[in-house]
Amino acid sequence: MEKKIPVVAVVGPTASGKTSMAIMLAKRLNGEIVSADSMQVYRRMDIATAKPTLEERQGIPHHLMDFLEPEETFSVADYVKRAHPLLSDIHKRGKLPILAGGTGLYISSVLDNIQFAENKSDPMIREELALFAQEKGSVALWEELRKIDPELAAQLHPNNTGRIIRGIEAFRLTGIPMSVQLKKSREQETPYQVKKIGLTFADRARLYERINRRVDQMMQQGLLEETRAILENPNRKTACQAIGYKELESYLNGCCSLEEAVEHLKQETRRYAKRQLTWFRRDPQIEWYKLDEIGTAEAEKKIGDSVENFLKVCYTEK
Repeated sequence: MEKKIPVVAVVGPTASGKTSMAIMLAKRLNGEIVSADSMQVYRRMDIATAKPTLEERQGIPHHLMDFLEPEETFSVADYVKRAHPLLSDIHKRGKLPILAGGTGLYISSVLDNIQFAENKSDPMIREELALFAQEKGSVALWEELRKIDPELAAQLHPNNTGRIIRGIEAFRLTGIPMSVQLKKSREQETPYQVKKIGLTFADRARLYERINRRVDQMMQQGLLEETRAILENPNRKTACQAIGYKELESYLNGCCSLEEAVEHLKQETRRYAKRQLTWFRRDPQIEWYKLDEIGTAEAEKKIGDSVENFLKVCYTEK
């Protein structure tokens, strides 16, 4: 049986210090960093996505950043397809792969080795189902799903027409209920031995203070100018999903003052951090460190020692 690849994941909410912690680990343990951020993949979206500068990277290679144009689409399946060979290559070169980022779906999909089926779609089926929902209501559409995939229907609210349409479409195209497809996607064992490190704060207010400060720094670094440049692109659909641009767009369109836009941006970033924490706290494998209780220096030492011990076990196991 082939030995599993040791991988370290540094996770947590935005502004918790994941980047600097991952760089510390990479320097101490001969690692390379793989970004797990759904927006850092895009070029020129630097300030809004808090990409580390070349200086901040301290010579540590960072992967899966800056390789797409803002108008290009990129899914979790695309991320997984790129991440697997990359983690394997880093390991083969005798380095430690370190996943770092706040996009929980990307991290879990890679580390749990989720198998994504080819994304089949039929616009005519989708259009027909959307029309059905419009004419007969979302509950009637949900009932259609319940006939073919009761398990998936039980997990979806009748108003979630997008997911319901996708469930019916998947069944019509493959003849296999989506709930069955999702179970099959988890059948293959993961090729990784994983250590997950989570960064958080016992006092949520401390995290929110850091978020507010980071937004102020982003504004000083030129976030407004970056927003103008990104929004000039007529095909900016993907870019608009990044927190920062859509909030400042309201100001640029004359809908609010700059102060109001910045306050809204802080609020949306705090909400995003809360959603990230909710996601990561469902994972019992994460080893959490409360930075406001132990301090950054002590956390770095403890995390470094913990990962070092993990690697010793990985390399001594038969």
